[in-house]
Amino acid sequence: MSDTPRLDVDLVERYRWDPDAPEDAAEAEADRLCRLACLWYCDDGPERWGQARRLLDEQPALTSASIWAAAATNDLAATERLVAGDASLATTRGGPFRSCPLFYLAYSRLDATVAAEPVLGIARLLLDAGADPNEGYLWHGLPTPFTLLTGAFGHGELGPVNQPSHPHSIALARMLLEAGADPNDGQGLYNRMFESDDDHLALLLEYGLGGGAGGPWKARLGVELASPREMVLDQLDWAVSHDQLGRVELLVEHGVEIAERDGDGHTPAEVAALCGNVEIAEYLVARGAPAVGLRGLEALVAAVMSGDRARAQSFGDELIDELRTSQPWLIVWAAARGRLAAVRLLIELGWEVNTFGRGDVPSGMKWQTALHTAAGEGYVDLVELLLSAGADPNLRDARFGGTPLGWAKHGGRDAAARVLAPVTSE
Repeated sequence: MSDTPRLDVDLVERYRWDPDAPEDAAEAEADRLCRLACLWYCDDGPERWGQARRLLDEQPALTSASIWAAAATNDLAATERLVAGDASLATTRGGPFRSCPLFYLAYSRLDATVAAEPVLGIARLLLDAGADPNEGYLWHGLPTPFTLLTGAFGHGELGPVNQPSHPHSIALARMLLEAGADPNDGQGLYNRMFESDDDHLALLLEYGLGGGAGGPWKARLGVELASPREMVLDQLDWAVSHDQLGRVELLVEHGVEIAERDGDGHTPAEVAALCGNVEIAEYLVARGAPAVGLRGLEALVAAVMSGDRARAQSFGDELIDELRTSQPWLIVWAAARGRLAAVRLLIELGWEVNTFGRGDVPSGMKWQTALHTAAGEGYVDLVELLLSAGADPNLRDARFGGTPLGWAKHGGRDAAARVLAPVTSE
């Protein structure tokens, strides 16, 4: 038997959130309105919120008897009337997600232009009536809770267009934190780590992110949930490996450890060097991190990723051949980081341009090619370089079955799509 800890069945049952469960054919229209209006981390996007607005325009009375619909549509007057009639509604689960009203408010994306007054007014009303600022749910039973803070901050793997922040995310999150929400919000941090905007992180650090015991969710989930310290170290690791200098500076200014070694024995400065970001590596060392001590193959990786041809060649053909054999996917990672000089150098050193790898982390998992990655990020110079070196524009990635042109279109990378369209046969 495995010794891996498992979540308590009763705990999962109590907090489980399955937003994409089959819809009930007899679902009430008010519930349908809530479902359409909110982020649910499945098929989020403006089209669905537009459907919610049209439904509300057609049936404005839907909020009159449903506090969950009232919260989801920012209807302060309806919320006030409903809570005045029955204060227990503020803490009652209901609606399509079987969640509290404050959850629908935090996850609502019905109206990007909504004024702050009704949003904050509803939040204050519900909190004063006993709503829990640490309310959250386990998405599909997974052990990182989607909290009210998570909903306010938004974002995620579908990006800021399809999963935007709440229009008043910082003001709403600040109100929740003032009411006692624990700042160590792992899912919120994950969802926001892909973009460089740090307003959420600055706010959470202000309220103690990285310290304390982790709040009620850590108490419930134990080792299944990262500790506060692990959360901030994970943020630093992602930032140093994804060229987020501003985030690195913010974390360092708030005292996050910069000498801690990861599971591979690397300091954050060494991780930055391995990813070709000399500026971040030098910044960390200047702030007291140990000097970068990479040797052998790892020192060669750092030279290649920074595009330093002379230093890379100084390691000799034998070590270069070893790296090319052991890390053929390095060209995909270099493309993901937008390292034009590194990709050019790798091509010159014999890397196969059609190798598959991952773009989000340095890995040999065969997800996509460098051309997919460059197209999806909109790196037009890289797309042109890879095509000139023989990259195949008709290869399909392993996860979605898309061509590089498909990736460019999906990401709204019009300039890259124009380069790829004439050479793609789809």
